[in-house]
Amino acid sequence: MNGVSRLLIGLAAIMGACGVVLAAAAAHLSDASRLAAASSMLLFHAPAVLATVAIAERAIVPAKIALVAATGFVIASSLFAGDLALRQYAGHGLFQMAAPSGGTLLIASWLVLAVAAMWPRR
Repeated sequence: MNGVSRLLIGLAAIMGACGVVLAAAAAHLSDASRLAAASSMLLFHAPAVLATVAIAERAIVPAKIALVAATGFVIASSLFAGDLALRQYAGHGLFQMAAPSGGTLLIASWLVLAVAAMWPRR
């Protein structure tokens, strides 16, 4: 297993932990729908990162393309969830259009993974 894969696995674990923390916060705060959405985004995509790394490591899909998708999942989920959490706690986002940018990057990352799945084997 290469260093990039190990890093992505570690980041996915952090995403999972943060997703659980945000879910707990959403359950205990009034009007915390942003935190619930942020939690869901992290908790949905942490296993996607793990699965993408696993299929890349097993050479089911081209590793370079799959790792681009997994990296996109990490960055995009962090952007999306970070923006929503900051809006909840600080009253402002990371930057204008951060959450939509994260969402768009998530869609692109899923499409990159689809390309990896259809890429012809050597």
